[in-house]
Amino acid sequence: MNTSTIAEYLQISPSLSPRARLGRYAIALSLTAIPLFGGAPTREAFLTSLSSAYISVTVFVALTLLIFYSLEHFLKVDTGALLQKYRRFQIPIAAVLGALPGCGGAIMVMTQFSIGRAGFGAVVAVLTSTMGDAAFLLIAKEPLTGLGIMALSMVVGTVSGYIVERIHGYDFLRVADSAKSATPLSYRFGKLNWPWLAMLVPGITFGLMAAFQMDIDAFFGVPGLELGVGVTGALLSLFLWFINPASIASYVNRTDTESLDYIWDKTTIDTCFVTVWVIVAFLMFELTIVWAGWDLKAAFATVGVFVPLMGILIGLLPGCGPQVLTTTLYLQGVIPLSAQIGNALSNDGDALFPAMAVAPRASIIATLYTAVPALIVAYSFYFLFER
Repeated sequence: MNTSTIAEYLQISPSLSPRARLGRYAIALSLTAIPLFGGAPTREAFLTSLSSAYISVTVFVALTLLIFYSLEHFLKVDTGALLQKYRRFQIPIAAVLGALPGCGGAIMVMTQFSIGRAGFGAVVAVLTSTMGDAAFLLIAKEPLTGLGIMALSMVVGTVSGYIVERIHGYDFLRVADSAKSATPLSYRFGKLNWPWLAMLVPGITFGLMAAFQMDIDAFFGVPGLELGVGVTGALLSLFLWFINPASIASYVNRTDTESLDYIWDKTTIDTCFVTVWVIVAFLMFELTIVWAGWDLKAAFATVGVFVPLMGILIGLLPGCGPQVLTTTLYLQGVIPLSAQIGNALSNDGDALFPAMAVAPRASIIATLYTAVPALIVAYSFYFLFER
């Protein structure tokens, strides 16, 4: 099935840029080549990484997304009307929307800015508070840490937004008010995601059992059962991520938003995206040990005071992929919490893309501004609690 046929089946025109499509092919080919050309230890590390990513992370991210998207879907909040009606409170509203897991709330605010209905202070607030899709991963694995960073992000985002607005004013770099809204992408998986959704039943069961340190294979009396389910679920996730032609999954504009298919599709593609980067992170961790015998945790410990800065600099990269990778390294104990905090405050997730298309200068300045509170808060935590 070629790309155009897949796109026709999904009822969407291909939207990936050539660079993004090339990157997707590169990841897919690399993941295919590792088990084909690697030795037995490499293949074992590959299968273990796939299974661990699915059982330990994917199923919990999917469960979190299903709950969150269902609440978001049925509450039906009109962000544009909210920001316009309560202009005096745009900044804290933007900070709250940005702190919500995923990129949806942040993209809403950025879309309002791109059509001239939100101020620059709200942009800084939402980009500072958002953690993107990495928030789902953190909440799924360490809920208290995730909620704590969400609360911290809202406060820091609000304060940063008000300071920037005080310096530059409400209309700084704001585009002219326009009734035309950006046309987002849409996608529909149809029946392609049902095998993936069905795998969540054993996947979530095994994930909960693993969380309670139960031996799954011994419990069911089937050797290799956990590995088989984990690898199958991970491969399905990789397949759905690869065939999805949308570059930013959070741009959804469908006529069937009242149907449950909307929630299923949105949960599937966002979870698969997170899964790909978790698998990449797990493989990096495992293969550095298999191939080079390196201890990543010890390696990061040698750079000491620069680790939070590294997290912040990675956060300046657009998109959620690098941020999911950073969060995975934190959850594996490779980097400290200060680096995770710095990354959470400096990263903008996918929210930066729609604004860069309409107001590139404002987008670049705003994302640079997010690095300032990230440096202050991350290094304050580092010297107070980790030094």
